[in-house]
Amino acid sequence: MDIVKIGILGIAGVLMAIPLRKGKNEYSLFISMTVCICIFVYIITKVQIVLEFTKKLESLTAIDSSYIAIVVKMVGITYAAEFAINICKDAGYSAIAGQIETFAKMSILVVSLPVFMAFLETMGNFL
Repeated sequence: MDIVKIGILGIAGVLMAIPLRKGKNEYSLFISMTVCICIFVYIITKVQIVLEFTKKLESLTAIDSSYIAIVVKMVGITYAAEFAINICKDAGYSAIAGQIETFAKMSILVVSLPVFMAFLETMGNFL
């Protein structure tokens, strides 16, 4: 029950940060960032399971492995960006969070271009 551990860690971090928000806001922010980083590190340990699953999926299907790798990259970009965006917003820097979000969207677009080109080529072959 990993979610219980993460939930308790998150609630404990919030309960420690709330009293500090009024007097020592910077300490509250540090506690929030520390809890977020701890949870993110725990998420990274789960990535190995996902990578093993994708390898198994590649061996079971006739899908080109490069397409599966692209999807995994897109998911990774999304999670990393969401983590950074939430940290920036929590710190009060929503402008930086917006720029990270824009960069993540462009990165996903760039990563997905080979799939889009393959789709266009396939459609061209049908016509």
